[in-house]
Amino acid sequence: MVLRGMGQLQPQLRALLLEHITFVDTPGVLSGEKQRTQRSYDFTGVTSWFAAKCDLILLLFDPHKLDISDEFKRVISSLRGHDDKIRVVLNKADQIDTQQLMRVYGALMWSLGKVLNTPEVMRVYIGSFNDKPVNEAATGPIGKELFEREQDDLLSDLKDIPKKACDRRINEFVKRSRAAKIHAYIISHLRKEMPAMMGKAKAQQRLIDNLEDEFGKVQREHHLPAGDFPNVEHFREVLSGYTFDKFEKLKPKMIQAVDDMLGYDIPDLLKSFRNPYD
Repeated sequence: MVLRGMGQLQPQLRALLLEHITFVDTPGVLSGEKQRTQRSYDFTGVTSWFAAKCDLILLLFDPHKLDISDEFKRVISSLRGHDDKIRVVLNKADQIDTQQLMRVYGALMWSLGKVLNTPEVMRVYIGSFNDKPVNEAATGPIGKELFEREQDDLLSDLKDIPKKACDRRINEFVKRSRAAKIHAYIISHLRKEMPAMMGKAKAQQRLIDNLEDEFGKVQREHHLPAGDFPNVEHFREVLSGYTFDKFEKLKPKMIQAVDDMLGYDIPDLLKSFRNPYD
């Protein structure tokens, strides 16, 4: 997915790469009064939907227009959770000299740091990504060499998408499998904590109110990573519509089957994938 902030990407050539990946170019991000009056749909929501489905997100910037509008801030904020997919492209960098480029790069990283709020530094590709020769009068020979290397690195990143796409889908499957396993442990624990006869409603409400403590008990009993547990508030809201003593009992054989799948089948599956460019 290509998010156009201030720069534009204009691929104009036939390439083998395009047989394996698809670019989705979002509409240009608006600024000023246009942000409020010229959108007839939830632009941030649509972008967030695409971000969850895609394998790589390119944020494009123009060195002459580094201001991040309110709409662009909302869009970038909606990408949280997909930090590993984000790449920043500073396009048209041959329109300024080396000293200006250093200042622009610093200003861009400072602006993004306030919005992305991540401890990891974003990968930024610098260059002039079009079919025209680099403006050496502004960049000099060193700048030209830098831009060529950056272009090669970006192309390598794009070529790696097919392999990473398989890895990412398997990783997503693994996360869901681990979440299902923890879900089974949680509902089994809540069922076990319910009284056999009297005071069921009060007991259930107590468990819901102290759900974070119950998560802790499940985690310690089964030695599970805390990061795999669901959001407490969301889970509490969902639980309010169920009756705990009607939950299923834990089935150890099914848990063992999931463990075997995660420990043996998934690693074997990963070995069978290859990058078509290798």
